[in-house]
Amino acid sequence: MARFDAKPLNPSKLNRAVQRNPAIFGIPFIILMVAASYGMSTFTQTRYDLHDHKVKQLSKAQELGLDKQRKKFDIREEYFKLSSQADDDWEPRRIQRPKGLPEWGVPPTGPP
Repeated sequence: MARFDAKPLNPSKLNRAVQRNPAIFGIPFIILMVAASYGMSTFTQTRYDLHDHKVKQLSKAQELGLDKQRKKFDIREEYFKLSSQADDDWEPRRIQRPKGLPEWGVPPTGPP
């Protein structure tokens, strides 16, 4: 199998310049990253300012202080409160059985 040489047959000026000084591509890349960071800082600051403005807005109920007196809702507490109310006024009562039905349910069927 033929081996390819590391040097091209007709090297261009750009190819020779990069081989001599590889910082030709590195320095512009770093400058681009730093400039983009400063450029994007204005957009980032605008984002945080809008978020801060949303957080500082108060509703009418919050301005009047109505939320301070309200008790926090807990579903477990409501469940226990409702279940205890149902047990307070509950009384077991016996109903009349249909005619022909014995006291303890359906009579067992005998062998044929």
